[in-house]
Amino acid sequence: MTSSATVSAPLTAKDFVTDQEVRWCPGCGDYSILAQVQKVMPTIGVPRENIVIISGIGCSSRFPYYMNTYGMHSIHGRATAIASGLKATRPELSVWIVTGDGDSLSIGGNHTIHLLRRNFDVNILLFNNQIYGLTKGQYSPTSEPEKVTKSTPMGSIDHPFNPLALALGADASFIARSMDRDPKHLQQMLMRSHQHKGSSFLEIYQNCNIFNDGAFEIFTEKSSKPTETLFLEQGKPLIFGAQQNKGIRLEGLKPVVVEIGNGYTADDLWIHDETDLYKAQSLVRMFDDPRPASHFPRPFGVFYAHQRPCYEDQLNGQIEEVIKTRGKGNLNKLLSGRETWTINA
Repeated sequence: MTSSATVSAPLTAKDFVTDQEVRWCPGCGDYSILAQVQKVMPTIGVPRENIVIISGIGCSSRFPYYMNTYGMHSIHGRATAIASGLKATRPELSVWIVTGDGDSLSIGGNHTIHLLRRNFDVNILLFNNQIYGLTKGQYSPTSEPEKVTKSTPMGSIDHPFNPLALALGADASFIARSMDRDPKHLQQMLMRSHQHKGSSFLEIYQNCNIFNDGAFEIFTEKSSKPTETLFLEQGKPLIFGAQQNKGIRLEGLKPVVVEIGNGYTADDLWIHDETDLYKAQSLVRMFDDPRPASHFPRPFGVFYAHQRPCYEDQLNGQIEEVIKTRGKGNLNKLLSGRETWTINA
């Protein structure tokens, strides 16, 4: 008698596409991000039934409808809280949070920082377009100063958040940045986010072509991208430029731009170490440098990666220890114990 085992065909990007009409504005950067996520998901080695996409409110938050996985379109700013509860009770799941700069840094800012400090093993994808797109073009927590919008007709006077600096300040164990118009790099960062054990925080520059078109054009256009972007690679010097002839070196604690061949070689440059917390703090703040003469390229890639215990592992470890020493609890006994009383009318 012979027997044959059924072997499932490998998943492809099409397996993660749903029958829902994608309802973003034509030309929106969200289309590219969706496509890259659908391409990466078959490669992470996790069954679809163990993948969960949780979103809050905003244009990006329609994401769960378009991913053929489990998902939840939750409430404004609270995707992180819902994801925390899910990961605590179902730690085997691969949980992804899709959010925007308004959803995660305004109404949801408090939830975001506490998830990062607790270090749940979840992946945060923050679509940063520096505007409120769903509500038709008001300024957001990442909009630049003097931004003229429907809610700031005279220009915004708010100081904007630097999302990666905020995440690093909240003790995030993994922070990275990519962009919607560099598919290969975005795929790499999505994979790195998944591979990290702990909270991964990936900021994705996303163009809103209706209400904030061209906000990141200088980093995406072929003519300016080589001189305005710096792609971080572990163990390699910080080099950029159209001819790869510019680099960044440290003079004491201060980063400076130098020209390779003009008194400097690659050996003189800053070597990227994504485990170095102190250098990561300089990298995330590089484009915030207040010195008028300073102009640095915008870094993309993994800024910081550090392994530390995950919340859900410690939580479930405590539960297992209590069960081992005290036995399983009895809910009826608990409800009728010394902490209850009866009120007679």
